[in-house]
Amino acid sequence: MAGWWQVLSRAARRYPWPTNVLLYAALYSAGDALQQRLRGGPADWRQTQRVATVAVAFHANFNYVWLGLLERALPGRAPRAILAKVLYDQVLGAPVAISAFYAGMSILQGKDDIFLDLKEKFWNTYKSGLLYWPFVQLTNFSLVPIHWRTAYIGLCGFLWATFICFSQQSGDGTLKSAFSFLRIKEANAVKRPQEK
Repeated sequence: MAGWWQVLSRAARRYPWPTNVLLYAALYSAGDALQQRLRGGPADWRQTQRVATVAVAFHANFNYVWLGLLERALPGRAPRAILAKVLYDQVLGAPVAISAFYAGMSILQGKDDIFLDLKEKFWNTYKSGLLYWPFVQLTNFSLVPIHWRTAYIGLCGFLWATFICFSQQSGDGTLKSAFSFLRIKEANAVKRPQEK
């Protein structure tokens, strides 16, 4: 395991863009696979492929460039710089990322109105993200080395992708809908053994 980590670490320093983008896309896609598993239906690998396409084509690259721009504009780890980066990320970066996800998925799914999910779920998803991403980004900007930041966002994005992919498939963009689904699934799991 230590040898694997050393190879990955060297790759991230030597080739930061492709290493970060590929790690991000893999983790984001795994988040979609997890939400499918939690929903209990058969695996829809075409859906996971669409999520991977959006992650590689836009999200991973956007995050890589965006985080670099933020670091150049507000260098360092001083508290003021960190808080400014978090604020800019939430005010500018988050709306772009959410919009690209919903519109991109609708395009890849061949929906007639590619902006319908975006219109219906954007504000709920944005508000849900405000409960998660500022804390992730505080850690990212204060503790994570620059060459690992996109991969770290991908790691945290694994949880986010699980949520946003669920929202895109059957939720409304609120944490309440995701937790309600999990509670119903848990209640059904408890009832099944008793019915035998």
